[in-house]
Amino acid sequence: MITRTYLKAWLILAVLFVLVLSGCAQAAQPNPWPDSQVAQAAAADQPSADEAGEEAADNHGEGEGADTMNVANKDANDDHGDDAAPANDDHGDGGDDDHGKQDADVDYVPDVTFTLETALGPKGLGFVGKGGDIDGQFNPTLVVPKGAVVQITLVNGDGIEHDVAFPDFDAHSDHIATKGSSSTFAFRADKVGEFAYYCTVPGHREAGMEGVIKVVEDVAGEDQEEAGAAVGEDIVRDPTEVPPPVGDREPTLVRVELETKEVVGQLADGTTFTYWTFGGKVPGPMIRIREGDTVEIRLKNSPDSQMTHSIDLHSVNGPGGGAVLTQTPPGEERVFTFKGLQPGLYVYHCATPLVAQHIANGMYGLILVEPEGGLPEVDREFYVMQGEIYTQGRTGEKGFQEFSFDKLMAEEPEYVVFNGMAGGLTRDEYALRVNTGETVRIYFGVGGPNLISSFHIIGEIFDRVYDEADLTSPPLTNVQTTLVPPGGATVVEFTVEVPGRYILVDHALTRLEKGLVGFLYAEGPDVPEVYKEGPAE
Repeated sequence: MITRTYLKAWLILAVLFVLVLSGCAQAAQPNPWPDSQVAQAAAADQPSADEAGEEAADNHGEGEGADTMNVANKDANDDHGDDAAPANDDHGDGGDDDHGKQDADVDYVPDVTFTLETALGPKGLGFVGKGGDIDGQFNPTLVVPKGAVVQITLVNGDGIEHDVAFPDFDAHSDHIATKGSSSTFAFRADKVGEFAYYCTVPGHREAGMEGVIKVVEDVAGEDQEEAGAAVGEDIVRDPTEVPPPVGDREPTLVRVELETKEVVGQLADGTTFTYWTFGGKVPGPMIRIREGDTVEIRLKNSPDSQMTHSIDLHSVNGPGGGAVLTQTPPGEERVFTFKGLQPGLYVYHCATPLVAQHIANGMYGLILVEPEGGLPEVDREFYVMQGEIYTQGRTGEKGFQEFSFDKLMAEEPEYVVFNGMAGGLTRDEYALRVNTGETVRIYFGVGGPNLISSFHIIGEIFDRVYDEADLTSPPLTNVQTTLVPPGGATVVEFTVEVPGRYILVDHALTRLEKGLVGFLYAEGPDVPEVYKEGPAE
């Protein structure tokens, strides 16, 4: 009797024999998925036209008096209420091409990503997980929550023709035959259970190229615990936490209280990291003064801290921007005073060596120095900053992640984030919300410490950009993307004409895969004369 092991070995040898005879050329296999479509994560700069669903809430709360600002633990000004789920992009049906097929009902931004590399080894043909929880696993089990948009990247690691199919979700990759080539596609895991994925090239599934995708009701439960998931504090700074405008007032004394805290925070779903922060959130609280104000900075370092911390405000004229006067050991306090001489939007950050490490761990924020008379009034104001996080584990790896000095020095972050967390501004409680027709202003800065941002909102054009955060020169107009360097800032203003979901990105779009993405929802009536489905009338 032929044993199963003998049969499997015979199949592997038969496959290899055929490939050798053909010179490892691409087999003339008919594509079993004739109606297909490329599924790249950031294929086109088009937002979903679906409506966000809930009434947008005003982000202007009652601020404190102009002469005193206690910004150590400022609460959000907004009550977001029950936000609608992110809208989906409807890609439609593809043509008769050979590209990997994806579910038509997938989100622009995937919820879960996996990379599988084909391999021929002692275990036969198979898929090897790359990165995250599945790193190094042979034919790994892919655990995802029901309803998640799953992105799969297949990499050819052996120079043999392969593909990968998830037939229960009507999704598959391209056929790839060249070593190092890849194919990416996405689908929605819309049903609970265990389902097979496999290579459809004849004989390959039988030779070992088969695994399981497990769709569960709650990935935060037992399955994620088994994968080493971790839960930390919420460190995302609410983008509506903007102090009220200073208005047309005389210069005054402004006292600012800040406390540095080191917290284990939520970096991504199932992933935590030790953040160093101003006030327990990233970025630190936004400070708002006017030209000519005298500012007293009182910096406390929590007694629970392990490190000395300080503050360097780019709005300060003086050695170290205040850093030489505020080197503060744990449990101690330092105070210094400066005068705001020049209007602008300025970055502040910790400047204790290793300065780049303190910044990368979350110690940055913005201080707005309004010109005399204040800024023009707008309907909505938001506070967003971009930063990098350097972890020893790879992007998406679960559990607590240690800081990586080597990756910092190589300027190769595993995560790039808005307001501290991977995808933090896509969460219902932190997504930006406006009404159509309202004027919107975003105070945007880059903590860094290393990467330049190409700030862009997919589906929107900036009506005005205060380039380099220069508030006294005429702004640029009709700008699609604006550059912001590390340690720099800008102010952008626009009006949303069409309802729907818009996406905040750095147009170096690979960073989207590292967590750099945010949502802006606009509520209002359709405007078919501006944007609609179908041909012109």
